[in-house]
Amino acid sequence: MKNLKNLKSVTTLACVLFLSAIGLTSCLKDNNHYVVNPTALVMVIQASPDAPSESIFLKPNQVNQSAFNYGDHLGYFNAYTGGRLVQLFGYGSSTLIASDSIHLANNNAYSLFLANTYTKPDFILLTDSIAPPAVGKATIRFVNVSAGSGNVDLVANTTTLVTNEPYRGVSISTPAKAAPVFIPVSGNEQYNFEVRATGTTTVLASLDSINIKNGGVYTIWYHGSTTGTNPKLSADIIANAYY
Repeated sequence: MKNLKNLKSVTTLACVLFLSAIGLTSCLKDNNHYVVNPTALVMVIQASPDAPSESIFLKPNQVNQSAFNYGDHLGYFNAYTGGRLVQLFGYGSSTLIASDSIHLANNNAYSLFLANTYTKPDFILLTDSIAPPAVGKATIRFVNVSAGSGNVDLVANTTTLVTNEPYRGVSISTPAKAAPVFIPVSGNEQYNFEVRATGTTTVLASLDSINIKNGGVYTIWYHGSTTGTNPKLSADIIANAYY
């Protein structure tokens, strides 16, 4: 199960809290003086259902060592700030598949979703507000990166957390419908999550028996294709941080 794989990979997130404590900075030595370079944290998620194995660059740096495939994600890594060019190559190939420009701000954390078809991907960059949840709580963000699947709801056990989320949509605050948020839920509980076609009981994807920890900050992402031989609709969960 990919959701289990993603949860197992969160050991890398221990450094998120460490990096936050030191201001997400990186140092270079220059004539016996240390120059602090501003950095951000970036996570990359491959949500293009037809994507081959790829290499990812934040020019000029390659950010993955092993093949990056559909359903994979790279945990947070340090990246220099400012305008950055994201480039996708076939793994082990010098042939450019696609590219796009993003902007990273100092001391921010980001999730970059690669969605739609791999030859014309949508580069969806989200700012991650990985603030500590309240005592006894965890927080969950929902992201719809399934192109063409229509608007969806997210239900946790019997509670609807998110409604009418379109492609490229992110859970937002209610009732203000203002900014993307991580929604608070009770921690140290087990949940069955269902992604449903909006306003119906039709389940498009599910995550069963997921243990949500106190102090956890999570992202549930809905992905896959409704057409052709591409992978079926699915949902996965990533732990952005633990406190």
